[in-house]
Amino acid sequence: MPSTHGHTSDIVAERYLVESQKSAAHAPLACSAQHCAFPLDGNRLCVWSPKGPSHQLLTLQGHHQLITAVVFGNQADPLQLCSASQDYIILWNVVECREKTLEGLTPRGTILGSLLQKVLCLRFSLDDRAVAVCVGNKISVLDVEKQSVLVELQGHQGSVTAVEFCPWQAHTLISVSEDRSFKVWDYCEGSLIYSSSILTAYPLLNLLISEENRQLVTGSADGQLWIFSLMETHHYHCVAHVNLRKKNETFFTRRMTTGQCSLPEDSQYHSGHEEDKSREAEATFPVLSLAHCDLCLPDSQCGVFSSDYTKCLWIGSSTALFILNLGSFELEAALHFKDFQSLSVHVAGSCAVMREAISPKAFCILASMFGNKIAVLEISLVALLSSQQYPGTGRTLQVLASGHVLPTSPLYFGIVKKKNSKPANTKRHAVKSVMEDRPLVFHTKIRSSGYTSAPHVTMFSPKTNIKHNSKRSSKCKNNYKCREYPLESFLPRNLIRQVAVAQEPVAVSCLQFSGDGQRLACGLANHLSLVFNASLSGIPAAFSGHDGAVSTVCWSHDMRWLLSTGRDRTLRVWSAHRTELMLLLAPESLPKPVTAAQFYYLDSFILLSSGPEFWLLKYHIDLCRDDIRRYKPKSRYKPIFRLPLTGGADVTSLSAVNDFYSCILPPSLLTCTDHDHCFLEEPLLGV
Repeated sequence: MPSTHGHTSDIVAERYLVESQKSAAHAPLACSAQHCAFPLDGNRLCVWSPKGPSHQLLTLQGHHQLITAVVFGNQADPLQLCSASQDYIILWNVVECREKTLEGLTPRGTILGSLLQKVLCLRFSLDDRAVAVCVGNKISVLDVEKQSVLVELQGHQGSVTAVEFCPWQAHTLISVSEDRSFKVWDYCEGSLIYSSSILTAYPLLNLLISEENRQLVTGSADGQLWIFSLMETHHYHCVAHVNLRKKNETFFTRRMTTGQCSLPEDSQYHSGHEEDKSREAEATFPVLSLAHCDLCLPDSQCGVFSSDYTKCLWIGSSTALFILNLGSFELEAALHFKDFQSLSVHVAGSCAVMREAISPKAFCILASMFGNKIAVLEISLVALLSSQQYPGTGRTLQVLASGHVLPTSPLYFGIVKKKNSKPANTKRHAVKSVMEDRPLVFHTKIRSSGYTSAPHVTMFSPKTNIKHNSKRSSKCKNNYKCREYPLESFLPRNLIRQVAVAQEPVAVSCLQFSGDGQRLACGLANHLSLVFNASLSGIPAAFSGHDGAVSTVCWSHDMRWLLSTGRDRTLRVWSAHRTELMLLLAPESLPKPVTAAQFYYLDSFILLSSGPEFWLLKYHIDLCRDDIRRYKPKSRYKPIFRLPLTGGADVTSLSAVNDFYSCILPPSLLTCTDHDHCFLEEPLLGV
């Protein structure tokens, strides 16, 4: 029986609840911009709208078997709804059905076909003229007007679980299956365009195509997400891989650590039981649904919501809802059902999110996994983001040291050398004064060769043009005029220029701008490092020498040197102007490969990570050039500090201040391989 007395809170409210006579586990659910559809008692199709009175539930009858798939059309006028069971595939006009119901008549639908098999998925084309029907490992595309089969696509080794039409390519269809792969079809020609390899050990459950980013998102039963590029030149390259369980752990840990998480009073997290926390840490989040989300994110400094919208993704799972940022692939919000004890459904067998246009609210429909309840939730996005992610004020990270460098610090190495230079000079002057302490004879005029004679005519003289020197020096200076980005402008969205870094497709593993923003260094997987102009024009400078993929590039503060590390376990320092190797750290210099490195303390040191520890190197680059012994390296380095981590986890990245003298190592981000966490290292001030 339906219930309108929903449970409410500031973040989520239960707007509608109904109990079915049949089990609601894995019941097919569908959402459009203004409607939700779900089966009731197995074979009755119900349509609910948040704008109308909840007692005016539209019930459509026509199926005799259990409804196994439901989908809304893409066109708003007329809004069409398609449902499938083992007896019929029926097409409904939602507006006409509601009008007939108000007139007291029984609404009827149009039968598209009878396949006499279990339909797992339905999907309308963009113009609603065709419907893709997934039965077993076969995809049938039906013509809505002619009510006939246009084409049948076969090629999957398992049951097809989801299918989508490509928005910018009218004849392209993409499908995922229980065989753990996705395929790209030309359904007009009935041909296979691309077939992926096996992605995971678990079945792929859902699929979504992002038109703005030209990306394909697919999710599996173990809570893994894969994002692939659909651009023609990218050849379906995997852009990102997201583990929902690890993302959820990192998201919750960061919020609790910084005090940015505000949970409801009836949340189980307030109980403090370690057993509940450990159970949740081991939980997986099967991807039950994917939907677009235009999210208005507040500014992290002032907490005020801007008018700029970020492309995000709704991820529906059995115990939680997530909002994933498609730009950074980080979680913006996480809503766990068990945090709200007043909700009727805490574990969902199926889920769907209403894809309403830009709105401060969202609707989600859940079907209970272990019961027969179906609930519609109303979620306040503003309250959800404000409670979890964006506090007004909080603790700030300070990188300025409050005291002097102690004599025991490794950073004191360079200071002692500078202080000792002055006493040495004074002693040298003292010696000179002793040597010159003798009688002196002064002459007003000393006759010497050439002093009193006329000046000779100079035939050949060096050309010393002051203007030429000024022009020459101006080339080395930065003529770029800095311009502040206007605060009232939106973030840049449009692609200005795209440059291919190689003739063949190659992965770009790292990027970094120089300090003045005029040059861009990138490390490639084909053993090269390239340096472009900021405008990406002209021929880039190539740095060749690594025997493996380049994993790190870093500019020095004076922009004279470029540091790079590679999979060949070497660290190299290059002359940025001459593309010449100046310093080489061989693989046998450190016990483990260098995973990250950078210049530190205004280029006085090189800070690097090697396995479960990081090192501080003092280096010297010899600028004297010997054409005869060019092969003989003169630059040198010396390890002066080593700090191992107690956990034994390998450090994968680090970051420290190099723009000024800061003897505090934070904000060094040390990310370990066995944990998806970042933590701050102790300062080097008193080490």
